[in-house]
Amino acid sequence: MKCLTFFLLLPETLKKSKKSARANGKVQAWRKMAAELYPASANTNIANSNNAAAVTAKKNALQIQQSAPPPPQLQNLNNNNVESTNWQSFHPTLRERNALMFNNELMADVHFVVGPAGASKKVPAHKYILAVGSSVFYAMFYGDLAEVKSEIHIPDVEPAAFLILLKYLYSDEIDLEADTVLATLYAAKKYIVPALAKACVNFLETSLEAKNACVLLSQSRLFEEPDLTLRCWEVIDAQAELALKSEGFCEIDLPTLEIIVTRETLNTKEDVVFEAVLNWAEAECKRQGLPVTPANKRNVLGKALYLVRIPTMTLEEFANGAAQSDILTLEETRSIFLWYTAANKPQLEFPLVKRKGLAPQRCHRFQSSAYRSNQWRYRGRCDSIQFAVDKRIFIAGLGLYGSSCGKAEYSVKIELKRQGVVLAQNLTKFVSDGSSNTFSVWFEHPVQVEQDTFYTVSAILDGNELSYFGQEGMTEVQCGKVTFQFQCSSDSTNGTGVQGGQIPELIFYA
Repeated sequence: MKCLTFFLLLPETLKKSKKSARANGKVQAWRKMAAELYPASANTNIANSNNAAAVTAKKNALQIQQSAPPPPQLQNLNNNNVESTNWQSFHPTLRERNALMFNNELMADVHFVVGPAGASKKVPAHKYILAVGSSVFYAMFYGDLAEVKSEIHIPDVEPAAFLILLKYLYSDEIDLEADTVLATLYAAKKYIVPALAKACVNFLETSLEAKNACVLLSQSRLFEEPDLTLRCWEVIDAQAELALKSEGFCEIDLPTLEIIVTRETLNTKEDVVFEAVLNWAEAECKRQGLPVTPANKRNVLGKALYLVRIPTMTLEEFANGAAQSDILTLEETRSIFLWYTAANKPQLEFPLVKRKGLAPQRCHRFQSSAYRSNQWRYRGRCDSIQFAVDKRIFIAGLGLYGSSCGKAEYSVKIELKRQGVVLAQNLTKFVSDGSSNTFSVWFEHPVQVEQDTFYTVSAILDGNELSYFGQEGMTEVQCGKVTFQFQCSSDSTNGTGVQGGQIPELIFYA
């Protein structure tokens, strides 16, 4: 009120300040008022003359106009500072004022007790804001069966996820973190907030990798998110061994386990699948409080055990793994051994057909190849090229040229890098037959490559000095639905570039 009186009296008082001593008294009064609002300005000396007093008054008035005082503060439940007096003046937009009400007791007309008993949190809210952001909240507060209680219990939603949901409804802000995003997706689905749910799915797709792909597959099925499900399958198929050996695989539910084990395009050996199923069974026994015994493992697996294609293993893989696992009965073990070796094969309950896996695709970047008496030589130097793709793929290996002087064996170190960081490498060997064919060299595991980012592949060969090399290289190659772009690499010290050299092929899954 003092501020308002001060501003209303200011113009009239300035007119009279030169004419009477009474004005001096008012200047002093204004000075006192300003000093109360701004203690730092109380030490300012006011001149004895009327002109000096008027100048000082104007100066003080400008200070008051230009630097509004900070409003008093009030602590809300989340320990955020929230204005309690005249706070509306300091937040000019509707969005700012609504955001200020997030998790705020001020004017709250409903409270939620969120989370299970013993770990719940009481959250204040405002019915109107929730109702305009969610049809579920609208029905809850303004529908025919509107909730009349002032305190509503929500035991199935995590408090952190509920606060993220409310923050979005109040301010359009979305703060997602890896450890709360699934719970937030659940909350967004429950209260039908599609924009937040979409943001959660995008976050999950961005953070998707082999170690969490199986868990996210389980959740995507639960939440009926087909796009996320498809992305999970892409990773699980291409990086099956990493996905099945991850801790996340042991956390999935039984229906998801059965779907994964029946997957035709899993790109791994069957003994890896069998070992993963045993690991899941052990984890499930612990979850159910059962002793980890072969009998209990069989019991928790149920029919899932008979989805593993044990007869498609090699005899050696079966003998060293499944046959000694104790999870198969003696009769099952005997029958499988006979199936491998006997002419009259017994009937088995396990699938007999090997998985198809994924068919690798090849991007060939040269239009022709050649050899000369003095090229292409290897003396520990590096052949390297950079590439980018317009769709997410999985690089599995490289196709390389071999000797132009007959059959020869090469040792080779291959490497994949992004911005100087090594993503994959392998030290291996291959044998060339003296032809201009390419020879495949594989990374230990396929590596996910994101779109519109340049990666560097390199190869250091040791073997026959002279080999074939590529010519008429292309800067852009269309391979199926994927477009590759190539550019020279500064790592290349043996002459390989876009126009010619080594590394004629990239082997990938898409």
